[in-house]
Amino acid sequence: MLELSAGALLKPDAARQTNPLVLAFIGDTVFDLYVRTSLALQGKGNAGALHRQSIELVNARAQAHLARSVFENLAGDEKDIFMRGRNAKSATVPKNMSVADYRQATALEAVLGYLYLTGRTGKIEEILKEALDADHPIEG
Repeated sequence: MLELSAGALLKPDAARQTNPLVLAFIGDTVFDLYVRTSLALQGKGNAGALHRQSIELVNARAQAHLARSVFENLAGDEKDIFMRGRNAKSATVPKNMSVADYRQATALEAVLGYLYLTGRTGKIEEILKEALDADHPIEG
């Protein structure tokens, strides 16, 4: 059974060897959970209102904007994962998003998945805090 409070689930070398689309698969959920939790704890409405607010942030366009704003603050290994995620060939692209935005979002999600699997939750929080920072709002 997987123990989520165990810290690192993979050693960095093993996480770097993981397919970037698999990292993005995990990172997408990490991003979604962080946004939904943050909104819920701020007490900004009922479940329907929270859902509407979350979909403004949890989409490829908003994630691409965040990816561009945080890229320079990533460490070397994180930038490598970002580039692998951005260059990964996905079988699908959302119909209302550009391919460029989708690839940037996938890159960010891959980094989040990598950080989560290696137990670097402080860095995840640092990156995602900007997503809800009033001084740097994500445009959807």
